[in-house]
Amino acid sequence: MIDFFKNYKYLFLRRFTQISILFLYFCANAYGFNLLKGNLSSSEFLYFIPLSDPFAVLQMFFAGVLIASDILIGSLIIILFYSIIAGRAFCSWVCPINMISDLASWLRRKLLKRTPSDLTIGKSFRYWFLALTFILSFIFSITAFELISPISIFTRGIVFGFGFAWLFLLMIFLFDLFVQDNVWCGNICPLGAFYSLLGRRNIIKIKYNLDTCTQCNNCLNICPEEQVLNMIGKKSDIIIQAECTKCGRCIEVCGTDSLEFSIIDIAKQNQK
Repeated sequence: MIDFFKNYKYLFLRRFTQISILFLYFCANAYGFNLLKGNLSSSEFLYFIPLSDPFAVLQMFFAGVLIASDILIGSLIIILFYSIIAGRAFCSWVCPINMISDLASWLRRKLLKRTPSDLTIGKSFRYWFLALTFILSFIFSITAFELISPISIFTRGIVFGFGFAWLFLLMIFLFDLFVQDNVWCGNICPLGAFYSLLGRRNIIKIKYNLDTCTQCNNCLNICPEEQVLNMIGKKSDIIIQAECTKCGRCIEVCGTDSLEFSIIDIAKQNQK
């Protein structure tokens, strides 16, 4: 039992965090329990602390919307948290689409043995999509991505009911399962690209020890952003690539504890 928890401890913690956030949003709407009120774009925590998605706020800015002071404060809180502390952890610890993507990835490994696909979408596509959302927001005076965001669809569905919106989420699941692994979160989602840029110099990193590594490649096989593990088998180092989602799955599958979370001095990062 102890080994089982060790192998999946970060997965359990991530699911607990993701489900708890959705549950609190639901309770706020259904029962008036306003510990966390709103949605992932704009929330109120502990009845008075504003929290706002800075990516959504930037879209509002490009759309020419007059932004209220509490929204600006809420986005600043989120910016400081992810840029200094957590990096791209939003994608694996908060975003509900991660649960769909992880399930499809697990089924793909177990049932399809990660069958390669002829169709591939490059990792850089998400950054082009990010730029496009700002351009479209500016041209049409709308928050372009928020209109189609599966993250917003999932959150609204939990709080208000899904309707036919579940078809969009099913499409992401089926695409990840049969066409390309982790395609939405790893190759398309502009919010993931935004948090990658935002959290380039955060203090929570994953550290690798070459001396204890057996090069079994379990970490590479499980990682949704395997390119960030380019030091495996080469040198002891920390993951500095901003695309790391801090999911911890590489740590869990490592039989020799060669990977671990570590708090890194920002000044030392800047010297690299």
